[in-house]
Amino acid sequence: MTRFRRPVLVVLLVVGAIFLLLPAERMPATGQWLVRAGLESRTVRIGRLDVRYVRKGQGPTIILIHGLGSSIYTWSDVILPLAERFDVIALDLPGFGASSQPLDLAFDDYPTTVIGLMDALGVTRAHLAGNSLGGAISLLLAARTPERVDRLVVLDSAGLKMKPAERPFVIQLLGSKAAAAFVEGLPVRRWLTAATLRQLFHDRTRVTEERIDEMTAPLLRPGALASARSLLLSRVDERFLPDLRLIQAKTLVIWGRFDPWLPESQADVFVAEIRGSRKIVLETGHMPQEERPDEVARLIGDFFIL
Repeated sequence: MTRFRRPVLVVLLVVGAIFLLLPAERMPATGQWLVRAGLESRTVRIGRLDVRYVRKGQGPTIILIHGLGSSIYTWSDVILPLAERFDVIALDLPGFGASSQPLDLAFDDYPTTVIGLMDALGVTRAHLAGNSLGGAISLLLAARTPERVDRLVVLDSAGLKMKPAERPFVIQLLGSKAAAAFVEGLPVRRWLTAATLRQLFHDRTRVTEERIDEMTAPLLRPGALASARSLLLSRVDERFLPDLRLIQAKTLVIWGRFDPWLPESQADVFVAEIRGSRKIVLETGHMPQEERPDEVARLIGDFFIL
């Protein structure tokens, strides 16, 4: 055993021993935000997957797509303001929220899931807004199925550094078999969720107990970590960057100035590659829609209308 591995192993054993003394994690009570907003979640079967979604409002259709490890909840403060002018659909991507968590989940499941949801709900063409992983999905859909996408907003979008070694450290850990076993066997998921949110948010007062519970609950479902690990180990599409030049949809790139995972320089790459796109920078972390929901709802709504 090398000098490096021995202290790391000791730390893991000590930490593991401490957490083994803690009580098992219980599923937190969630969904009160749906009641407050007067929303009802529904589930539709798309291929082999059950996909949960909410729908509210009338007008041009907007589909909201969340990021890795997130859920519909990330749009909880954005849905109602947008629903005053739009038909708003937000979904739980497979592997997250209350949608199916298949053991063979792959990134390629996502574009077909979004198109399948549109077909199931009778939506021929829609505006897309996606954060992080949801941004990458939205961009690929705009490039490869332009007939289904009207306008596009991406918020701190993933896609440029998708290879395992280029990902943020926490995401690399989730893709590790040893780390996954550690998290699976110990009551640490809520603690890790809270720590990650506090890293991702610039305004940490927004990291409430409800937000931590809503983000933790899906991770406590049986098979959740295995599904996420399958996604992270799935094939990375090398065509992503060239495909950006195919995008015809008018595109707005929103970025958090203090994003600790994806620097603002990546926003500049998107703007350079997507013809006619423009960038707006907000004083937030990785999820502007959660830190500045009113401002984000206004920016999205105005961009899709004007």
